[in-house]
Amino acid sequence: MKKTALYNKHIELGAKMVPFAGYMMPVQYSGVNNEHINVREEVGVFDVSHMGEFLVKGKDALSFIQKISSNDASVLFPGRAQYAYLPNENGGIVDDMLVYMIEENHYMLVVNASNIDKDWKWINSQNNFDVSLENISENTSLIAVQGPKAKELLQNLTEINLSNIKFYHFEIGTFAGFNDVIISATGYTGSGGFELYVPNNIAEEVWDFIFNLKDFNVFPAGLSCKRYFKIGNGLLFVW
Repeated sequence: MKKTALYNKHIELGAKMVPFAGYMMPVQYSGVNNEHINVREEVGVFDVSHMGEFLVKGKDALSFIQKISSNDASVLFPGRAQYAYLPNENGGIVDDMLVYMIEENHYMLVVNASNIDKDWKWINSQNNFDVSLENISENTSLIAVQGPKAKELLQNLTEINLSNIKFYHFEIGTFAGFNDVIISATGYTGSGGFELYVPNNIAEEVWDFIFNLKDFNVFPAGLSCKRYFKIGNGLLFVW
């Protein structure tokens, strides 16, 4: 089993660790109900660094994305993300993914943890374009900070105006003193918040900065908590 860059933090916090998608991941800390309620009412922090990230660069980057994606990437602009599928040659689905447009001719694809190798192989098999592909999954940590007070908390750690980041948009800038952090509003807990893409070597420091903001009731949240989704009438659907 692989370990994320935040593994030691989870152990220190007494997390229950389980195998998931090839990684040892925290399934819960204080309990699913406590963590779930805190995400709904305060701030919960998830380690989702097991997700996969691929970079697509080059003059044919858009054409390549258009070939492998079910969605229309031509509507994207720097700072915009979209949800899409990787369709196979038979009209089926290889996986679902997020497509981030970093800048012209530069995109990032985010895929599911259990399918990283399969997706990477499929994407490479479709590459007859003038693009370069880079799998940065092993070097990237993803911290999801979710809840109604997430924006207020994170605003203390960046000069980027988080209120300007709409759903399925992102900005790249300085966070907790570190440059080139992707701050993205693509979470799906239903409680609002942001996701932080950071290099592994600063993941623990970023995690500590978040939890050291003492004016907030911030709890770590395990993968079991993430399996709840809020729908319009306030009911909960478990997927």
